Amino acid sequence: MKKALLIGMLVLAAPTLAQAKTLKFPSDAPIASIKIPDSWNPKETETGVDATSKDNAVYLSADVAELKSMDKTVSDAIDFLKEVGVTVDPKTLKETPVEEFNGMQMTTLDWDGKDENGPVSVGLALIQTSPTKGLVVTYWGTKGDEEKHQKELVDILLSIKPIVK
Repeated sequence: MKKALLIGMLVLAAPTLAQAKTLKFPSDAPIASIKIPDSWNPKETETGVDATSKDNAVYLSADVAELKSMDKTVSDAIDFLKEVGVTVDPKTLKETPVEEFNGMQMTTLDWDGKDENGPVSVGLALIQTSPTKGLVVTYWGTKGDEEKHQKELVDILLSIKPIVK
């Protein structure tokens, strides 16, 4: 997730996503919902949801975490990226301070990196959905191609809502 994406996400109004699936996750005890275009083939995973743009230029996942184990979930996300061949350049780390987002607290970590196809942008958004739960949103996109999906990404991220019980 690039800083420009975060800024756009915070200032744009969320238009309705046409032909999009709203996923409440985890399905057995939902804590959040997200709306992802059907063309991204969204699906529930063991720990959340994930989706990939139709052209494979962008991958996005949102994983549920207990706040007390958020570090473990972040570590798992970074391990996942390594497993699929994404490396980050630690010298490029940019961290945003905690900001309010859709009534939740959020901070982001962004890096430049690379995968088998070349340069990528990599990001993690840490979102507190309740006093005890949160989400780790993992993003990576191919530089030069990810920009084509910026509007969809903004809409997806703006669609994240906590489920209040």
